[in-house]
Amino acid sequence: MSDFERLDPLRDIPHTKRGHERCMALLLSANRLFLEKGYDAVSLDDIVNHAGGSKASIYKYFGNKEGLFTAICDYRREQFFKDISLPFTQADQNLKHYLIDTLIRFYQHIIQPENAAFLRLILEQTQRNSDLAVYIHEQGPKEIQHSLAQALQIAHDRGLIFCSNPIFSAQMYFGILRNLEWRVLLNLPLPHKDERIDQETLNYINYCVDVFLGGHQKV
Repeated sequence: MSDFERLDPLRDIPHTKRGHERCMALLLSANRLFLEKGYDAVSLDDIVNHAGGSKASIYKYFGNKEGLFTAICDYRREQFFKDISLPFTQADQNLKHYLIDTLIRFYQHIIQPENAAFLRLILEQTQRNSDLAVYIHEQGPKEIQHSLAQALQIAHDRGLIFCSNPIFSAQMYFGILRNLEWRVLLNLPLPHKDERIDQETLNYINYCVDVFLGGHQKV
């Protein structure tokens, strides 16, 4: 089984506080260096010189440079998505507000310069490694679509909408911000580079959610 096929790519999960701190120091240092210089321009020696320790720790915890990059992807994915796909569980929760708020949170995350830069780095690396591409898709886009599909299924079961294929609907829903994702990947100017959302984008999100919900009404 390759590093990319593991749910957790760490080869040897640290069980001590010191081990965990060493592991995180290597991961965060590599993350910073990859963003500053690019993946190919950074060596394991560079990472060790920046974080301290030895290359033996990288081999122990991550296997190699490739495994370290995969662990960074996992770490950043958890940070990126932890506040985006919140569960739709409360009986009195407003579905329209939930859908709008989810897109706003996604927007606020993706326009942050570091997140945008890492998305471009991922795109570059996945062009070279098909195993990494599959792993990133399974743990990233596919997972967040599945989370939204669960919310749509709950809304369907409550009679709030008619949604015969929640997965297809979730894919369509996240397509609302596809143009923004392309702007990020192509490094085109964005309306804002902080967490604010401009009124035009807010109007667009509201409009699209109305259309999305209109397509899920009972006939």
